[in-house]
Amino acid sequence: MAGRTGLTRATVSSLVEELLDAGLLAELAAERGGPGRPANPLQLNRAGPAGLGLEIEVDHVAACVVDLTGEVRAVRRVASDHRDDDPRRALARAAELGLSVAAESGLAVAGAAVAVPGVVGADGVVVRAPNLPRWSGAHLGPELSPLLGGLPVTTANEADLAALAELWFADGPPDALYVSGGIGVGAGIVLGGQLFRGAGGRAGELGHVVVDPDGPPCRCGGRGCLEQVAGQEALLRAAGADDLDALPPHVLDGAARALGVALAGAVNLLDVPVVVLGGIYARFGPAFGDDVHARLVERVVHRSDVAVRPSALGAGGALRAAAASVVRERLRAP
Repeated sequence: MAGRTGLTRATVSSLVEELLDAGLLAELAAERGGPGRPANPLQLNRAGPAGLGLEIEVDHVAACVVDLTGEVRAVRRVASDHRDDDPRRALARAAELGLSVAAESGLAVAGAAVAVPGVVGADGVVVRAPNLPRWSGAHLGPELSPLLGGLPVTTANEADLAALAELWFADGPPDALYVSGGIGVGAGIVLGGQLFRGAGGRAGELGHVVVDPDGPPCRCGGRGCLEQVAGQEALLRAAGADDLDALPPHVLDGAARALGVALAGAVNLLDVPVVVLGGIYARFGPAFGDDVHARLVERVVHRSDVAVRPSALGAGGALRAAAASVVRERLRAP
């Protein structure tokens, strides 16, 4: 470490002692048999401070704990409808689940982050959540922290976190558009290896891009928004089904067409080379991705090709990234 950093051995030893005392590093047994005094290998302490991730969606809550290496040590998801809920009821459910998962992990949790399906301002306040109408203006961190024993709590948009999960855990490209399909439709934008949130954290509201001006009314107050054509409830309604696995080809084709229209506009604007399909879109399989790709080929004007691929992490990406954001911050400022 001294050789790689240019610091003296004494300085490195002092810094390492501090990190060992803080529980951030673990010292392994030295390898024997080489010339000179053997050096002790170091690694991040898998028993050290952990991060708690919480996800509050329209129809479920979830929690997970990751250790300092980013590995998931415990995770759980339960159904819970929040469409007309006061935020405090959902937060109580999430906190109860989070405490249970933290206890299951056996690790000491250093903080928590919560993923929500809405626009989150820089101050952590939910600015707008069309599918959770009673959540606008809610400051979740101060409400949730006492329920978690005083842990510091941050709040972020679930699609933004899912996009970061692809970058952090799946070797995702430095420039990409991640689409999160569910009851709502959101997008996370990664440019130059960094999340792009926009001036007020409002970037990525793909679900409210209009794809049919004469289409059905949306909870946001507009008409013909993407989520009213290609969102989970819209697709089930169009198919007369209650199971996404039972969607017929013509319904999936309509979803791919609408998604392609919205994505083409975003790609033309942002010039990203990769679109990652997450949430329900990832489970629709390769044929759906190929159909979306074909729509982009028709409409994107400045790129010879745009890769369309399913999320490598599935539905758990936002939750894992929420937990990982806690330990990444701990490692950044130990």
